[in-house]
Amino acid sequence: MKTLVNVARYHLVDRLTYLALPWGVMAFSLLVNVVISALVPPSPHGYYTWGLVTIYVFLLVAGALSMTRSMPFGLMLGVSRRSYYLGTGLLVVALGVVYGFGLTVLHIAERATGGWGYGVHFFRVPCILAGPWYQTWMTSFVLLVVFWLYGMWCGLVHRRWSLPGLTAFFAAQVLVALLFVVAVSLAHDWAAVAHFFSTVTAPALTGVLAATAGALGLGGFATMRRVTI
Repeated sequence: MKTLVNVARYHLVDRLTYLALPWGVMAFSLLVNVVISALVPPSPHGYYTWGLVTIYVFLLVAGALSMTRSMPFGLMLGVSRRSYYLGTGLLVVALGVVYGFGLTVLHIAERATGGWGYGVHFFRVPCILAGPWYQTWMTSFVLLVVFWLYGMWCGLVHRRWSLPGLTAFFAAQVLVALLFVVAVSLAHDWAAVAHFFSTVTAPALTGVLAATAGALGLGGFATMRRVTI
């Protein structure tokens, strides 16, 4: 366990990437959206910006960098591949808990201030981050972990198979999505798909995302075992 904690601390030496930039980029996005909302005519339903996605995308990139830029030196220090991956995963979970709590606090503040005074829905996302605080925290935490683990897996695929492998990795995901679209279209069952997404509850969606996080973690771990340095 001590080795895993040391790996997590190794990543946090780069405080700019893991602590400052995610919140700085998101704060800038929030400021831009508030300014825009203050300048445009008011809307009775407020403005749903979806700007919160910036922090998730940034953590996806951070996850990829942890497996490409930071890993070689970490392994040169004598850490095994298994310990490096699990230690990075420990950091992901720890920061996911803290970041999820921070997003929840901002979600509450946004509600209390009427959308920062201009009806801005930055931290409130319909059907996902729109429930009580504990539900918002749990969903935020799981989403953060999903994006980070996906970034880690992408970084590992690139590390092992370079750009052709990463391209094939993305192409396989697009192919799966296309097969799903074709299957639903042939079954003429788009109404059922729409009904599912319109009726699914946030806790159920969080459960699906948690299962996705588990699959991403296992996929990354399997790839890590054979990655070359």
